[in-house]
Amino acid sequence: MKARITRRIALAIAATGLLAGPPVAFAQAWPTRPVTMILPFAAGGGTDLLARALAQDLSERLGQQFVVDNRTGAGGNIGAAAVAKATPDGYTIMFGTPGPLANNKLIYKSLPFDPEQAFVPIVLIAKSPLIIAAKASLPVKDIKDLAAYAKANPGKLTVGVPGNGTLGHITALLLQKDLGITMTSVPYRGTAQVVNDLIGDQVDLAMDFMPSYLPLARDGKIRALAVTTAQRSSDLPDVETVQEAGFKGFEASAWFALAAPTGTPKEIIDKLNAATNAFLKSPKGQEVLAKLSMQAVGGTPADLKAFIASELQKWGPVVKEANITM
Repeated sequence: MKARITRRIALAIAATGLLAGPPVAFAQAWPTRPVTMILPFAAGGGTDLLARALAQDLSERLGQQFVVDNRTGAGGNIGAAAVAKATPDGYTIMFGTPGPLANNKLIYKSLPFDPEQAFVPIVLIAKSPLIIAAKASLPVKDIKDLAAYAKANPGKLTVGVPGNGTLGHITALLLQKDLGITMTSVPYRGTAQVVNDLIGDQVDLAMDFMPSYLPLARDGKIRALAVTTAQRSSDLPDVETVQEAGFKGFEASAWFALAAPTGTPKEIIDKLNAATNAFLKSPKGQEVLAKLSMQAVGGTPADLKAFIASELQKWGPVVKEANITM
């Protein structure tokens, strides 16, 4: 009897080994066919351009085509949900941003996925500062001036943001909290309308991504008061950061990262991480980021996981206090 039981156990162990073997070999051979990189936003913007540049580079480094698939809607949630439901085999990954990878969890009343549970982090690719811009006629030249003016004129300043619950919106709320001032947020449907009304003196300030504002700031049509990253932007080297203005610890940035469905083999995650880090260090990668006013980051999957946790910790109280819901 003992011999029979032992034989059964041995057969079970052998069968388990056979079943476990192919996925490991499969992961090591990956990729053997094209990989879909889902981008939860429309084609044509800076995020899309970075995603396509990275996809092309990964195709060359890993020997299979990486195809960018733009799936828009619901603040990035539609595309992210498609990744969350995908088979975790390395052939569907996400080029994500703060919304679908973190902040939408705080803002949307219900999500078809929990970003912290649905995705495994791969790498933090880059950050991009937001600009705090003022109309040319506003008598302030930097953040200290803005704080003084707002305190002398409580509730009178308006700040245009590219939508309710966007990074520009919650950054404006965080800035008011740190500066101890009150402004009226004016949400628009996108950046173009914010820019038009800032130039037309319809709003006093704008809190938004930099690229659309750079030529206007250089031409003196608007005034750049500060950038929101921890370090200055090479595009506006004379413009201070909010931290340099005396508000230690203030940082808000757009960021871009790769993630995969939870359960994707570690070997695949490591390959993607190494290839993306190589892209960021390459002359081609550095050139692409410079053109898009972005700052390379890189690092390990664990670094990205810790970063996302810190973002949720930072923005959670801001969103809750402002009662922002979608």
